[in-house]
Amino acid sequence: MTIEERLAAVERRLTELEAARSTSPSPSSGDLWVLDGLRPAAEGTEGIVLWAGTVRTAEGPVDWQMGRMADELLHADDLDIAADRLAALGHPVRLALLVAVIRGTTKVTDLAEHLELASTGQVYHHIKALSAAGWLRQAARGHVTVPPERVVPVLVAMGVTI
Repeated sequence: MTIEERLAAVERRLTELEAARSTSPSPSSGDLWVLDGLRPAAEGTEGIVLWAGTVRTAEGPVDWQMGRMADELLHADDLDIAADRLAALGHPVRLALLVAVIRGTTKVTDLAEHLELASTGQVYHHIKALSAAGWLRQAARGHVTVPPERVVPVLVAMGVTI
């Protein structure tokens, strides 16, 4: 294959890709592009709940999605775990702490200063509650991190209330 033939093939492929991209659903297209893709999988069920996101954090990008069958959520027998996890988020200092960690402040002493708390003991009190609920984990001595699988869910939890 000559260089001209190869260049022509690359140009054809680029044109095809650009055409496919311009016709594919996207958030800016204004339609229900996620739901249109989800409906076939939900057929014959009580439905599906999906949450997903792509977030740039201080530790790098997080691409994450999760879905649950609606009947699994609507007919759950034990709601204690869900209630405990939600309760851990129910304090403004804890939400501010999670957001600060996602944005890159991971050192406990820096968090105390950032959140204008009187002591690191106060920060550790909130860290303990968030860690027990799975929203935070120890990264290194004196540092915490939001596990990648919790970044999108905490933002979803915030997003449904703002």
